Amino acid sequence: MGQDERFEIRIIGYARTPWRRREDAPHQPSAASDAAGVLEILPELAPGLADLEGLGRIWIVALLDRSSGFALRVKPPRGGPKRGVFATRAPNRPSQIALSSVALEGLDVARGLVHVRGIDLLDGTPILDLKPYLPIVDAWPDAGHGWLEPYLEAGVEPKLRKPYRPERS
Repeated sequence: MGQDERFEIRIIGYARTPWRRREDAPHQPSAASDAAGVLEILPELAPGLADLEGLGRIWIVALLDRSSGFALRVKPPRGGPKRGVFATRAPNRPSQIALSSVALEGLDVARGLVHVRGIDLLDGTPILDLKPYLPIVDAWPDAGHGWLEPYLEAGVEPKLRKPYRPERS
């Protein structure tokens, strides 16, 4: 494939979350571990949700449709020098793809609804895929933190704006 070649990716559904604006959304799922959301899967794809029940967590692959442009080097929220975009979790990326691990709270296959907790996506974000989070293959406790290690050891917290938390009705 040439560098400018493209291919079609199918949207399988949409995220319904409390977050309407980018500045209100948490920067990581762990920053809003109590945030509830629903993934609305397209009716013709809902049968593919079978057998998700019983999993504690799932991966969401999403399209960051409200991101635009990107820089190859970005300033991380913990400070320090700019880092390569692929060594960060910056939302503005060359391919605008997000990967989130969320807790699976409930499932309604017939209606195509996946209830999750710990979601960091904006309301209406297109969902590209769901995959099971399997600790036996997805957890690598000995993986290093790379350039982030000294910041973690020093207890440096990210400098993030506190997200707006909508009141529940």
